[in-house]
Amino acid sequence: MKCPRCGSEMYVDDHRKYDLHMCYECGYMEGRSYGASPAGTKARKLTNFERLRSMNENEAIVYIAAGLHVDENLLRNWMAKSFA
Repeated sequence: MKCPRCGSEMYVDDHRKYDLHMCYECGYMEGRSYGASPAGTKARKLTNFERLRSMNENEAIVYIAAGLHVDENLLRNWMAKSFA
C-alpha cells in the first residue's frame, strides 16, 4: 500500500491492539487526517520572530534582506562587523 501523503511504501504496525498501516518516511498513520493538526482545531501561526529564530544565519539574512529590500551582501557585511 502506498502512502497517500508522500507516496512511499506503508508498513503494517502491529505494536498496538489492532494493526495499522504506517509510513515510516513521513509518519502518516492509517485513519489519521492528512494535515499536521487534528480536525476541528486551529493551528497556531508562528510570529516573524519565532520563524526567524528557527532559521540558520544564511536563511535569516535572505529573509531580512527581502523584507527590508536591501542587498544581501550589505546585510551580511554589517552582521559580520557587529558580531566580530
